Amino acid sequence: MPEFPDDIKYASTHEWARLESDGTVSVGITDHAQEELGDVVYVELPEVGQAVIAGGEAGVVESVKAASDIYAPVGGEVIAINEVLEDAPETVNDSPYENGWFFRIQPSDVGELDDLLDIEGYQAVCEQEAS
Repeated sequence: MPEFPDDIKYASTHEWARLESDGTVSVGITDHAQEELGDVVYVELPEVGQAVIAGGEAGVVESVKAASDIYAPVGGEVIAINEVLEDAPETVNDSPYENGWFFRIQPSDVGELDDLLDIEGYQAVCEQEAS
């Protein structure tokens, strides 16, 4: 059964966003997404300094089953990437919300987080896809 932490926001495209204490936003894919993908074998991350827009493509995650685009849940500038994923992409499977984060954004408008789903809304998306 997938994990759904309640301290983060969710995109219907299966990314999560967590507002950090320094005002940045950490981004990754959800536990549900990594379960659906299976074993993650490669992650293509955006470059530090790259501008991203909310809902825009920001990377790719590949598994033994498929490749999926990663979308930025909020717009802004990429200020950090998780370099661990370059050598250990399977970290996404083991720890999607902690060690398996993808990148951090300095948001241009933190209010865009309000456009994302809460835990109940995201669970409803997952249930709808399953039916």
